Parts: sequence; C-alpha cells; structure tokens
Amino acid sequence: MTERIASSARTGRILLVSHYYPPHVGGIENVVRQEAEQLACRGAVVTVLTTGGRRAAADLEAGVRVLRCAAWNGIERRTGVPFPVPSPRLLLDAVREARRAEVIHLHDCLYPTSWAAWAASVLTRTPLVLTQHVGLVAHPSALVRGAQRAVYEVFGRALLHRARRVLVLNDTVRTFTRSHGARSYAVRQLANGVDTVLFHPAGSAAEVRRVREHYGLPVDRVLVLFVGRLVPKKGYDLLRAAADPAYELVFVGTGPSGDGAGADDGSDAAGVHHLGALTPDQLAEVYRACDVFALPSTAEGFPLTVQEAMAAGLPVVTTDDPGYTPYALDRAGVSLLPRDAHRLRAELVALAADAPRRRRMGRYSRAYAERSFGWPEHVRALLGHYAAAGAVRPGRASTATGTG
Repeated sequence: MTERIASSARTGRILLVSHYYPPHVGGIENVVRQEAEQLACRGAVVTVLTTGGRRAAADLEAGVRVLRCAAWNGIERRTGVPFPVPSPRLLLDAVREARRAEVIHLHDCLYPTSWAAWAASVLTRTPLVLTQHVGLVAHPSALVRGAQRAVYEVFGRALLHRARRVLVLNDTVRTFTRSHGARSYAVRQLANGVDTVLFHPAGSAAEVRRVREHYGLPVDRVLVLFVGRLVPKKGYDLLRAAADPAYELVFVGTGPSGDGAGADDGSDAAGVHHLGALTPDQLAEVYRACDVFALPSTAEGFPLTVQEAMAAGLPVVTTDDPGYTPYALDRAGVSLLPRDAHRLRAELVALAADAPRRRRMGRYSRAYAERSFGWPEHVRALLGHYAAAGAVRPGRASTATGTG
C-alpha cells in the first residue's frame, strides 16, 4: 500500500461516497459537491460514488467524475426518508474505484453506499475517512428509529472503528461517534463550508422587489424562509403551525408533509408559499429576497442551510441545539429557541415588527459566515485530515493549481 500511496500522491486520487448527489436536494449532497469541486480545483483527481438513474453511468461534472449506481428510491417517495436501495453492482463499483484511490472519504454511515465503501476499504486496504453529519434522528416513526439503531449497531460500529479520521460538526455528534466505536484520537471537528460569494446579502431594495416578483412572492410583506425537506425532522410542521398574519411563510424543498401540504400539490394556504426544489443560484436569490430564516429542526447541530442563510445576511431563528455550543454564537445575533410552535410564533412576530433588530442580526450573520465558513479553509483542513489518515501529503493536491 505504501508504494501505491507514494505514486498516486502525485495526482491526489480521492473517492468521495454519498448516498445522493445533486441534482437530488439535500444538505449532505451539497456538501459533497462543494468538497468534490474544491478538491478538483486544487489538482486532485476526484470520483464521487453515488446513486441515481436507472443504470450505472459516469459523467464529468465541473471537473469531477460522478459515478451513479442504479438504485430504487421508493422509500423516500413513500416515507420521506432519503434511503436509496442500490443495485448489487454497487459493491463491484466501490471495489474498482477504491483500487484507484489513495483515500476513501464517505459521508454518514447510515446508507448502503457507505457500507459498500467500507467493504471496499477492507478489501483494498485503502485508508478511510468518514464525515458523520448527525447522530440518531428523532423520527416520529418507531420503525424508522429502530432501523437506525440497528444499522448503527452493526454497520455504524464497523465503519466508525475502521475510519482513520472521523469528522464531526459538533460535540453532540462527537459523543455519538465515540459511543459507537470511533477511536478518540480519530475524531475531529470540521465545520461545513459555504459559498460566501454565491450566498450574499441583497444589494438593493430594487433587487429584492425584482426577485420577489419573479417568484410570485408579495413585495410588501415580511417573508420568513424555510429551506429543507418538508418533513418533521426539519420542523416543517412546527413552522406551519406558527403561521401568523404578521408575516408570510416561504418554503423551499420537497417531500411529504404532516398536514398534506407540500411543494408540489398546489395547496398553499393564505400567507404560505411553496417554491419546490431550486438550483443553488435560484436558492441564493430567494435568500436575498426574504427577511428572516427559520429552521426549527432537530438533532442537526449546524445545518448547511443555516450557514447559507447567515452568508446571505439573514437573521436566523433555529433550534437551541447543543450542537451549536462549540461555535460560540452570540444569542443576540442568532435566535436559538425550544422546538415549540408558540415560542417560534412569538419570536417571528417580534422580528417582523422590528426592522432595526433584523438588520443588526443580519449584519452579525454575514460577518460570522465570512469569518468562519469559507470553503477554501474547509478543503485545506480536509487535505490535512487525509494526510493524517496516511493518504494525501499535506499541500500536495494544491501544488498543481496554487493555494486557491
């Protein structure tokens, strides 16, 4: 293995593994795409192993080779749980790609794509790095909760123990990984990055009006934005329950919902707007057109959508999750609340009536994002973790194109 790593380090061959990848909508998907494209920009040869389509196909997307294995997505369509069931060919693809790579970096250990990558790592003795985004999700279904526990006890323990680096977003996930077999010295905190150029505050009132008119949103109302899957974990039902005449709700995302409303069924109530799934460019526009971002989710720590909203200069209202503790957020700058519709409504009503406070919180959001969430810094740290795992030499991938 030493000779293979030494020779391949000249190009930096990295295999990223994710259950889904854009255009499928989701936070993990966006993180993996950004990591893949940023690594490719620094001279690494990057392959993403994921699912999608009806048959295996590999395409070059923004300098990244994306290999999509055929999979059945009925679980997500019927329950909202993003759990693709891939073709048995996935294991063969994983082993073949692992032989070409000097490091395998997989995202979350809950999915069959990750299990295949773990098996490929064992068979080929390729170093394994794991990003664990969340711990157990408090899903309303006892069946789903039980399935999670079973998977983490079997596959999760095997993956977490084998990984030479386990990257987490916060102390909550750190504790979860340690309790499921991760070695203490292997666990490191690494915040997701965000594109602070794409996601930026609106430049003028005219821009806000133009974007609102384009998406059919009212131009003279306070708009509260939600971005994510329309499922209880994300707090979609709580925000709907917190609706109030003081503001209107804008939902970006797709998926089944608890009360039968959704992005695709045309059943918007008065003061509620569903925009469905949007491209990153469209999403950045909608962030700039809204006044407040609200995400009453559970067990997420620091979700990517909160980072994007902060980069766009929006005041943020989200759940008071222990996962935010390491980030030392100023509670005057970010509103952290219990998952309670009455508390959520009261806070949103207060913000709707207080434009100066919204502006102060928005300035805090943008400054924090610029200071803390740059993708170049994230990828430099990632390359360091690959090096610690015994794969890419520090700075090797960046020498091809500069430091970026």
